[in-house]
Amino acid sequence: MTATPGAPARHRAEPALPGRPLSIGEAARSAGISARMVRHYESLGLLSAVARTDSGYRQYTEADVHTLHFIRRSRDLGFSMEEIAELLALWHDRSRASSQVKRIAQAHIDDLSERIAAMQAMQRTLKTLVSCCQGNDRPDCPILDDLAAAPGTPLAPRPARPD
Repeated sequence: MTATPGAPARHRAEPALPGRPLSIGEAARSAGISARMVRHYESLGLLSAVARTDSGYRQYTEADVHTLHFIRRSRDLGFSMEEIAELLALWHDRSRASSQVKRIAQAHIDDLSERIAAMQAMQRTLKTLVSCCQGNDRPDCPILDDLAAAPGTPLAPRPARPD
């Protein structure tokens, strides 16, 4: 695993050897994911059925590893599995219109914007609640009062009281 300062640790991607079939572990390492995720992507149909040896071991090609890179990058950008399936189909369809890809990406941006706005609203609410809480030895706590309030009850924190 390699990591850059300030970035999450990630499996180091290694290039596949040209022409040689790869085991699931080798393919996973080359794509920077786990073998478990390779099997998961196969079970979802994101990766075509791969060749197997007589003893049943999977054998991956460079094209399979390239597809795994595509899936991993799509996941890194937060696309859902359904969106990734669509993007993969478009990637393989050389007669596609780029407008189809752009539509999927724009819908994802719109979804991210909504989620960011919701998280910012949660952050503002929590900041308000924290600012109203004395954080002392007394039992009254506006944070717990808000969490226990009936659904739909507007936030009405009380100003913090001095001890």
